[in-house]
Amino acid sequence: MNVADAMTPRSELVVVEIPGTRDDALEYIQEHGFSSVPVVKETDAGEIYRGLVSRDDLIEQPDEDQLAMLMRAVPTIGATADIRTAADLMVAESARRVPVVNGDALEGILTVTDVIRAIARDEVDGDSPVGDLATRAVNATHVDTPLPVAEREIGLSAVPYAVVLDDDAMMAGILTEVDILEVARVVEGEEGTGDSFANQDDEWAWEGIKAVGNRYLPTRNVELPLGPTSEFMTDDVVTVSSRRTAAETAREMISHDVEQIPLVVGGELLGIVRDIDLLEGV
Repeated sequence: MNVADAMTPRSELVVVEIPGTRDDALEYIQEHGFSSVPVVKETDAGEIYRGLVSRDDLIEQPDEDQLAMLMRAVPTIGATADIRTAADLMVAESARRVPVVNGDALEGILTVTDVIRAIARDEVDGDSPVGDLATRAVNATHVDTPLPVAEREIGLSAVPYAVVLDDDAMMAGILTEVDILEVARVVEGEEGTGDSFANQDDEWAWEGIKAVGNRYLPTRNVELPLGPTSEFMTDDVVTVSSRRTAAETAREMISHDVEQIPLVVGGELLGIVRDIDLLEGV
């Protein structure tokens, strides 16, 4: 199976163009729930591919407005490459989307989800048990953690989710970057806050959240609500057991539109199966 067989072709892609602003990319990512958006530039010779803008780029540079400064170069691949080669590239580079290019021309995008669909349809190998593929280190937060702090935890852990635990350390839900971006609000004309410190008697004071850093608000562009994580998490969590195959788990991911599924055995959380984990079994 070649990349061209699984990719989304350029004719079906929505892109953002230079010159443009962070709001253009944020609107696209919020509307479609994607992790990144391709950036192109129109020239006299036609459209050329320039790079990608990701969720992380928007989060890590909250005061940068210009797409040309937010975008970054990422590994690319050709349309005739084998999909297993593309899967290996995604795993090695931790890349969720790989632009498919021919010279300077963008021919399409191959995403982790595209490969997951191929696994779900048995078009590539999906017989590996997910117990062998799951990540054992699980990022977690608490149900009462304010959303900006939970976002910061996710950012520092470099994964797109947090399993949400209750007071008994049992899984109560899961919070993802998509959940966070759905409630993010663009604010114009405000200044960055810098650091400050909370009243020591107020554990979750907003001033204390600012002291963690100004990765989100109050910065100029993006604001998050201050409610507890329990208000924004998904509490009806899909789980899998260690004996399920990669193909079966891929079908669960596609059916429920999720990027990671907790691995639960006998009611105990043993790990997390990320979609990119399934690519290691291809």
